[in-house]
Amino acid sequence: MSAGVLVACIGNIFLGDDGFGFEVAQAMAGSALPAGVELVDYGIRGLDLAYALLRPWQAVIIVDAIGRGGAPGTLYLVEAAEEQMPESRQGIDPHAMDPVRVLSTARSLGEVGASIYIVGCEPQDFGEEPEGRMGLSPPVALAVPEAARMVLELAEKLANAAASTPECAA
Repeated sequence: MSAGVLVACIGNIFLGDDGFGFEVAQAMAGSALPAGVELVDYGIRGLDLAYALLRPWQAVIIVDAIGRGGAPGTLYLVEAAEEQMPESRQGIDPHAMDPVRVLSTARSLGEVGASIYIVGCEPQDFGEEPEGRMGLSPPVALAVPEAARMVLELAEKLANAAASTPECAA
């Protein structure tokens, strides 16, 4: 039986735009989530997310800052197919969150049956090395409300699809 849809917000709030996932989680915290949707801010807790991915989710939406070469604040929706993932990189850094490593680690622990989506935002910067920075850059901060809307719409669509899919009889 499917557990619904997990919205997993990730990132490090001490590294500028890497805190995008946290800010989206905060923006969504006051919203009414569709039935079957669970919102969790994982921060940099990669091992927690790896184990959560082993639950029988219908879909998982990861919210993160992702660099793809666009203008800072550009939003992306990516469906992460297993065959599109780079070479397996296992092991979790306790001070950082790398979604590829988390997915690879989860797959080494068991079956990840959920469809994986990423709602990402092009970062401007992560603050000065080695101090970092609290808070998002202006273009990324402006993208947060639209990203929260995108995540809610996608979660509702996925939850409705999950609810209308009949379970297979054993």
